[in-house]
Amino acid sequence: MDFELSDEQRMILDYGSKLAESFDRKQWLDYARRHEFPEHIWRQMGEDGFLGLMVPEEYGGAGLGMMEMSLLMEGMADHGIPMQHLVVGPTMCLAHLARHGTEEQKQRYLPPACAGKEVWCFAITEPTAGSNSMKITTLAKSADDGDFRLNGQKVFITGSDVADYAMVVARTTPFQDAAKKTDGFTLFIVNLNAPGVTRQPMDMSIVIPERQCEIFFEDVALTKADVIGEVDKGFSILFDTLNPERIILAAMLIGLGRYAIGQAVEYACERQVFDAPIGSYQGLQHPLAEAKTEIEVATLMTYKAAWAFDNDRPAAEYSNMAKYYAAEAAIHAVDTAVQCFGGNAYTHEYGIFDLYPFVRMLRTAPLNREMLLNYIGEKVLGLPRSY
Repeated sequence: MDFELSDEQRMILDYGSKLAESFDRKQWLDYARRHEFPEHIWRQMGEDGFLGLMVPEEYGGAGLGMMEMSLLMEGMADHGIPMQHLVVGPTMCLAHLARHGTEEQKQRYLPPACAGKEVWCFAITEPTAGSNSMKITTLAKSADDGDFRLNGQKVFITGSDVADYAMVVARTTPFQDAAKKTDGFTLFIVNLNAPGVTRQPMDMSIVIPERQCEIFFEDVALTKADVIGEVDKGFSILFDTLNPERIILAAMLIGLGRYAIGQAVEYACERQVFDAPIGSYQGLQHPLAEAKTEIEVATLMTYKAAWAFDNDRPAAEYSNMAKYYAAEAAIHAVDTAVQCFGGNAYTHEYGIFDLYPFVRMLRTAPLNREMLLNYIGEKVLGLPRSY
């Protein structure tokens, strides 16, 4: 395997340092503490051509792949700027629409989204289903004319407060009526400003710009033109969104872990205690070296997962491993950085502890570590199913 990045890939990875010149970690934190989406940065990223990395050029994109999208996220997170909208919009929605949408859907929705003029989110999680997506109850009931009425509720939908459209996973056949539990899923394009759609922001403890919302659908009118793929057969294409989600979150986590380590190293070289830089003491050197090693190991698995996806190889094994290990490595890296900074870690001036709740959340969401390990145990190792 060639580990050398191309000039184009290096440019994408380096975009984070360029962006940080006008929008750095402190500015990101200002928005995060207000839970305010930095729309001007989103539009700038669109103008710079980075929101449509995975969209073909004829629809306003760059025609690249999961590897390039991961490098974009990694490079931004390397500078402490984790943009979650890159996960739910360009990675999960736009790339999926480019792969499975109709020509009319691609022409209508992709160019403005790639330009940053329209924002998308992804809606699958429900309060009564949780990790058991088979049991979602949001139902799009077919009418006599072939159109649909959507009813149900979604929860923890990232960035839906500022999104124009949602890619909604619904059932068109209820679970109890489906021949197989994976039957009856359909993906829809839903205008979040349509009659019958209500968005309710949730109070969260995590310091991030993107808000989490509940979305309620009450007799929302949908047409056959809003269906992505085939009615009742959406499950077969659903993992085209879920594997990329895990890969790009792994890229975010390795970037944040690397950022935390970099900040800690800089501080440890400057801070003097007992007449020597604290970085000279092995009590700090060894934990930082361990954390650095873990982050770089997680990076390799993330790249392997992205490579597999881009080359139409089975990617679920590597995607789940990358997400699992990147979260553990990032948590360890941030925890080590907090210990290095001591009391200063908890001040707004340094902003190090603010990283911890965010990376810790990503051990739990969007799919918790236990479910990731269940997949690896059952699908990779061949162990008996436990649930």
